Amino acid sequence: MVGKVAAGFVIFRRFSTDIEYLLLQTSYGIHHWTPPKGHVDPGESEMETALRETVEESGLHKEDLKIFEDCKKVLTYQVKGKPKTVYYWLAELVNQNAQVKLSHEHQDFKWLGLEDACKLAEFKEMQETFHHCEQYINRVIKGNT
Repeated sequence: MVGKVAAGFVIFRRFSTDIEYLLLQTSYGIHHWTPPKGHVDPGESEMETALRETVEESGLHKEDLKIFEDCKKVLTYQVKGKPKTVYYWLAELVNQNAQVKLSHEHQDFKWLGLEDACKLAEFKEMQETFHHCEQYINRVIKGNT
């Protein structure tokens, strides 16, 4: 049996010479921190889900972002004994005037550097995803500037 499937973006911005990642704090459960993501609706691709959920949860639109489709991380883990798969792509906030607007599903957001993002994310799979994205940024994005 296939478990739940979700998709989202690990969104970063350049702040001076630093890289900061966007984390949203849920307004339910243990109030955990994650990048914007959500469940794939029937007939929807993972990328369509990531775009829709990012707008719904953060107010950031496709036009505000540069999506790096070649930087993709797939997480698989158990939630209440059932399998869950989450697809994350890296995206850069390129519209510096764009403002994060939270939905009712979230109560707070933070832009954090790698170390602080990993501390707040808590889960090993998410920490590995941040490290994967940071390596990509350093190798591909910063390497080309």
